[in-house]
Amino acid sequence: MTQTLHPLARPLGAAGLLPFLLLALALAAGFPQAGPALAAYGATILAFLGAVHWGLALAAPGPADPARLVLGVVPALLAWLALLLPLQPGLALLAAGILATAAVEQRGMRAGLLPQPYMRLRWWLSGGAGFCLLAGALLAG
Repeated sequence: MTQTLHPLARPLGAAGLLPFLLLALALAAGFPQAGPALAAYGATILAFLGAVHWGLALAAPGPADPARLVLGVVPALLAWLALLLPLQPGLALLAAGILATAAVEQRGMRAGLLPQPYMRLRWWLSGGAGFCLLAGALLAG
């Protein structure tokens, strides 16, 4: 497994944090429509994080790892559930889902399934996204 990240990984990851930050700030500034937009973006990203593992499971030689297939689907289901909830608990569930997915990935890194540079970036991005989603949940209440 490669231990380096593509040079675009960090700037594109940072760009992916911008909607979280801008929507949380818009919610803080009194734009109530920013809350559902923040939830929609958070759900999209949580589903994307699961899709990473679905792709890794299918690309690996031999039979697909069932744990990776589960990790590929559960985040999307949590994201969908979060969108069905009222805004405040939905945003909190999205934050928890993003952070929990990173925690599970950390275990995968220790097992040699993910490279350490990916996890450093992943925690940085997940921390930013989780913070903005939790701030949005507090502001939505």
